[in-house]
Amino acid sequence: MRAARLIKMVLLLQSRPSMTAAELARELEVSERTVTRDAQALSEAGVPVYADRGRAGGYRLVGGYRTRLTGLARSEAEALFLSGVPGALREMGLEDAASAARLKVSAALLPSLRDAPDSAAQRFHLDAPAWFREPETPALLPAVARAVWDDHRVLARYRRGESEVERVLEPYGLVLKAGVWYLCARVAGAGSFRTYRIDRFGAVETLQERFTRDPEFDLPGHWAEQAERFARSILHAEVVVRLSPEGVRMLRYAVDPLAAREALSGPCEPDGAGWVTVTLRVESEEVAHGQLTALGAEAEVLAPQALRERFARDAARLAALYGDPRPRGRTNAGSDAG
Repeated sequence: MRAARLIKMVLLLQSRPSMTAAELARELEVSERTVTRDAQALSEAGVPVYADRGRAGGYRLVGGYRTRLTGLARSEAEALFLSGVPGALREMGLEDAASAARLKVSAALLPSLRDAPDSAAQRFHLDAPAWFREPETPALLPAVARAVWDDHRVLARYRRGESEVERVLEPYGLVLKAGVWYLCARVAGAGSFRTYRIDRFGAVETLQERFTRDPEFDLPGHWAEQAERFARSILHAEVVVRLSPEGVRMLRYAVDPLAAREALSGPCEPDGAGWVTVTLRVESEEVAHGQLTALGAEAEVLAPQALRERFARDAARLAALYGDPRPRGRTNAGSDAG
């Protein structure tokens, strides 16, 4: 542990002109007294660490000293490619590996390029979770992530409805979609790939045996195929809708994007008012009601009749609510009884 900390200290000093004891203590997660002892140990080992005294003092390396201890470990190299998603790294338990990898890369850069990591970080940031929801990290995610990285089989219990099933899985890859973590895995002995929500695992035991990856497996391609298949599988009903030009523009934001693309890709000639009539696949009439309500007066449901009547009732209630320009409630807010 101390050896790794000493190496990290050298790399930190190599990547910056100088650092105060407080800065080093913060980066190394130790006390300033420990920083002093570590600096002395490095000096005794032949590393030219020099301490500048005074209020503006700190530690620095003398004479352009550069260590060659910048080789990346496998875990660090793999984590480096995920450094644009710090939240995901933290949830998978890979934050330390990514930090070490970035530090080693920074130490290997020329002085004129030392600001490149900070410059990139200030120009690109990925915030994966959806708006208006607090993402929760599944408790078993770090264990699953380690199995994915190490190609270890896992014995997993998975909640399916009211029941729970147990499977030996070969975990191929993790996907973070709108703040929800999924595992793409092959069922041992079956050869088929399936997708599991991490937060539905009741237990995960990492087994000693490893599995051999299928070199033909493509995680992005597999996920895209599964996502489209899932979207199609839940679109059981159809709704005929008349859309204004604005309604056409807004449709893909209100309903499933796949359903919107399919509806608008068919023949839909505008009528005299510029409106088009399309057949839209939806999960259910109940879901369609909530989705199409967002389009307001830019959409008119033509069929099924039950859904059209429901919108008519909504319109009548809204007309009654807003027909009187005066707001409901207290009408004499400034009067006092007496």
